[in-house]
Amino acid sequence: MRKLVVAASLFALLFHSMPLLARAVDAERQRITLSLATEPPSLDSALATDQISSFLLAHLMDGLVQYGPDGSLVPGIARRWEAREDGATFWLREDATWSDGKPVTAEQFVYAWRRAVDPATASQYAFILFPIKNAEAVNRGDMAPERLGVRASGSHKLEVSFDKPCPYFAKLTAFMTFFPARQDVVERWGRAYAADADKMIFNGPFVLERWVHGARLTLKKNPRYWNQAAIKLQEIDLPYITSDPSTHYNLYKDNRIALSPLDSSTLSDALARGYETHLFDFGTLFFLEFNFREDRATRNLALRRAIQSVLNPSLLVYKVLGLPGIKPAYSLFPSSMRAGGGVFSQQYPPPRIDYDIEQAQRYLAQAKQELGTIPPLTLLVGDSPRAVNEAEFYQYVLKQSLGLETRLDQQTFKQRISKMRRGEFDIAAAGWGPDFDDPITFGDLFASWNENNRGRFIHAGYDAAVRQAQQSLDPEVRLQAFDRMQHIVSEEVVIIPTYENVGLYVQHPQLAGVRRSIFGGDPNFRYAWVEP
Repeated sequence: MRKLVVAASLFALLFHSMPLLARAVDAERQRITLSLATEPPSLDSALATDQISSFLLAHLMDGLVQYGPDGSLVPGIARRWEAREDGATFWLREDATWSDGKPVTAEQFVYAWRRAVDPATASQYAFILFPIKNAEAVNRGDMAPERLGVRASGSHKLEVSFDKPCPYFAKLTAFMTFFPARQDVVERWGRAYAADADKMIFNGPFVLERWVHGARLTLKKNPRYWNQAAIKLQEIDLPYITSDPSTHYNLYKDNRIALSPLDSSTLSDALARGYETHLFDFGTLFFLEFNFREDRATRNLALRRAIQSVLNPSLLVYKVLGLPGIKPAYSLFPSSMRAGGGVFSQQYPPPRIDYDIEQAQRYLAQAKQELGTIPPLTLLVGDSPRAVNEAEFYQYVLKQSLGLETRLDQQTFKQRISKMRRGEFDIAAAGWGPDFDDPITFGDLFASWNENNRGRFIHAGYDAAVRQAQQSLDPEVRLQAFDRMQHIVSEEVVIIPTYENVGLYVQHPQLAGVRRSIFGGDPNFRYAWVEP
């Protein structure tokens, strides 16, 4: 993690002159107060897809493996594991229990994984289990969930079979869709499972003590956690839910929360006050996604190429966003993504795009010949100030350069995701962060079988490249497959990459041990504590 350190001693002086509100942090009680951008759409690990749910589940649940204090992969519920070309074996620790004292068993992983791939569950992350034997067939409805290639050999041994080699499978099991589930609890609550604090159960370092919808969540240390000696914090309170960055920052200034993101409107004030500011590269890609459904004008390649030719990411980043560290994006794979022992973009540079208005107008003329009159395009965006600024930039450029009309559809995060899932957009502003440490976490996003491919792009060559990257044990073969993916995405204009996000933030000087994490939930307070 990189930091911009600005007059730390001045900040310390200012901070210690504040009234002792004892709100943001409490060293004696080892308690911290934070805010959320939005309420989690779902805390059912089979259904969760978003960053907020991932953040909470990373504190409430343990998978087979997890990420340690330094971000490396370490044992979780599995005390050890063994990977083979045809599968993997995990030996579970015998001292792991749920928050009600019942043991965590191998059969609970079997149940959770079968449930996730069962088409009746409608998990958008079912695809992440596809390396397991028969997972795709089960998810298509061609096989019963019991045919999934996973079984419990006793209470504490889990056997997994693959259809094809999967060199990164252990990394996958740290992801939330692989978390275990208790069949008795799931079936007791049915559709209401994990919708409230009292309708779920936990095997991680914290339990969800309170969930007042739209208002507050409170996490308390789990006294039955197998590794509770490593957990210092006793409580994480989240009494503020707002998408407004200025509100988060004002709460931080008032000593009500211990960490706050910064944006262009709050950064200058933070620097003027002498706060120590931090910068973290999320490894997240933001992009415009096109709708390929038959009833949408954006199914037309010439129209997509016209739009691609006038939306230059560098103009957005440097003229509109104006935040340190944010970089223009030119590929499906972020520029810092590592693969094959090095940085992928240095080995296989992104395809070149010519930003040319005259060429764009020729593409547009072709599109009009093929489509006739082009109706106003619906641009689905978020409701945050940054999202609105971006949308207005896209709207202006498309009108001035191509004469295209766009209608902005501003939605809350939950509603935007719901509309994307239903295909109610022509172009959608979207983002994707890596789920695990391998480029395939971006590559398979636009595979035809991936439910997160919300524009419904289907391309046999792209699917073949994804399959090869998933199954090959040869690093160079995998790199070449990723390169084919980024070229197909560019040539077919599946998306227009816009920028790679970073997080600027301020953190309370007494709060230590926070791990900013590309993988496994961010920010991560598992190993954090409050200094006196």
